[in-house]
Amino acid sequence: MIEASCEFSRAITRLPARSIVDGLRAENTGDPDYEQMLRDHAHYVATLQQAGALVTELPALEAFPDSVFVEDVALCLPDIAVLMRPGAASRAGEIAQMAPVLHDRYAQVLEIGAPGHIEGGDILTTPGEILVGRSGRTDSAGIAQLAEIVEPRGYRLREVLTPPGVLHFKTDCSLLDAETILATPRLHASGCFEGYRVIHTADNEEAAANSIRYNDLVLMPAGFPLTRDRLLEAGYQVREINNCECAKLDGGMSCLSLRF
Repeated sequence: MIEASCEFSRAITRLPARSIVDGLRAENTGDPDYEQMLRDHAHYVATLQQAGALVTELPALEAFPDSVFVEDVALCLPDIAVLMRPGAASRAGEIAQMAPVLHDRYAQVLEIGAPGHIEGGDILTTPGEILVGRSGRTDSAGIAQLAEIVEPRGYRLREVLTPPGVLHFKTDCSLLDAETILATPRLHASGCFEGYRVIHTADNEEAAANSIRYNDLVLMPAGFPLTRDRLLEAGYQVREINNCECAKLDGGMSCLSLRF
């Protein structure tokens, strides 16, 4: 069983690189404003610190435009870290950059190898299981390798499906507490959250689903008032952070940090 759900003490983030204008995106809605992204990133880090995080801010990597999205390259569990194997070929080199950082913090760091692919954005860790969404970036071979690593250590892994047209499983969901998931109606309709309490994002506010709970605070993207009010009514403490620039690259709250 997993020992914790939303209780953390550390986080790893990486400064955006100026090359982020060349980052991957499902559709072109314009290049992100680099200066605004820096301001938003600083607000994100400050909010994690407010929630109790000791944040390690890694330097920007100009050679890797998407490297600000550190969650995709690793899974951090209480007792082990697992380096992923991104489905996007342009991100493969990010693994070598993250490896020494995790080796400094974990006694054991393992790595997914060929031929499988898996990205952290497709992994939702709850107190009882690890849900992994098969998507355009994460395949069954990568999921099987992760299962071989974590299941002998007492974790239960369950493969689920990411809805068509959705980049990552966690694009459409986030963990709010041990029993509660924030999810889009389309993802909840798949049946993957049986046994959990589910709070739906409001109509036309699907992008709010990618939020994070860090200790007492829920960090959510700004601009989704109906979903925000649902979280407040459910008793959560919410902090809104502008995510407009990251959203141009399909990035959200969870993508920007590794939390452990």
